[in-house]
Amino acid sequence: MPTIEINGRSIHYVTAGSGPDTIVFSHGYLMSRAMFAAQIDSFSATHRVIAFDHRGHGDSGPCPHPFGIYDLVDDAEKLITALCDGPVHFAGMSTGGYVGVRLLLRRPDLIKTMILMDTGANAESKATLRQYNQLLFFVRLIGIRPLLGKVLPLLFGAHYRNDPAQRADFAAWKSYIGGLDRTSIRQFGRAIFDRDDVQDNLRALNTPPPTLIMVGQEDIPTPPTTAKALQDVIAGSELIQVPQAGHTSPLENPAFVNDAITTFLMR
Repeated sequence: MPTIEINGRSIHYVTAGSGPDTIVFSHGYLMSRAMFAAQIDSFSATHRVIAFDHRGHGDSGPCPHPFGIYDLVDDAEKLITALCDGPVHFAGMSTGGYVGVRLLLRRPDLIKTMILMDTGANAESKATLRQYNQLLFFVRLIGIRPLLGKVLPLLFGAHYRNDPAQRADFAAWKSYIGGLDRTSIRQFGRAIFDRDDVQDNLRALNTPPPTLIMVGQEDIPTPPTTAKALQDVIAGSELIQVPQAGHTSPLENPAFVNDAITTFLMR
């Protein structure tokens, strides 16, 4: 499996397809590039597709020491400059979106369009940050497996969790998340939960790239109101709600998401 050494650790990625344009998929916290399987399969017919695992996730190296959100931005910047010859369509879900908007602010020359899913440009509220830090405290003590009853409803909408057709996939994700390294996910969680607010920075952009924003109608961590606030600060952006989906909308309702991305890219 291909890896690239970035900032002292191995970052795993997959590539598929070919074409004049490249789409880079960046996943959310506690997930992996595997959440974009349906998108990779669909868009590799017309595009070069890259999907990578963030540090501490999937097949990438662990992250035992503290770091910040801009270290993740640096990971993405180095990966794109190493693997791509020009600007890319950057598709980020949750953490991937946090990374994407900050990468846009740092290196607009690397971004052709933005596809932002279940994400925002705001900092966490004090109340939410307190709840997340409490969760990370218990992760440090007992790991994440005993906490899955609280974590999984935040990641996956009720429709997906209760759909008999998704039972095997949901069980696989439950097993994967339960097996994540507790130190890595604690350090990763601290990095993304303590992120800065970049709404004013995005609002100040004179000519932002074409941007599609999508959010699951059942999303709890970044609900439709957060997506609307993101749309308000990126001039000309489009907002679509994804039915029957929670926080991981490209995984939960891939057909709808793929159609929306296809229409956006054609336009």
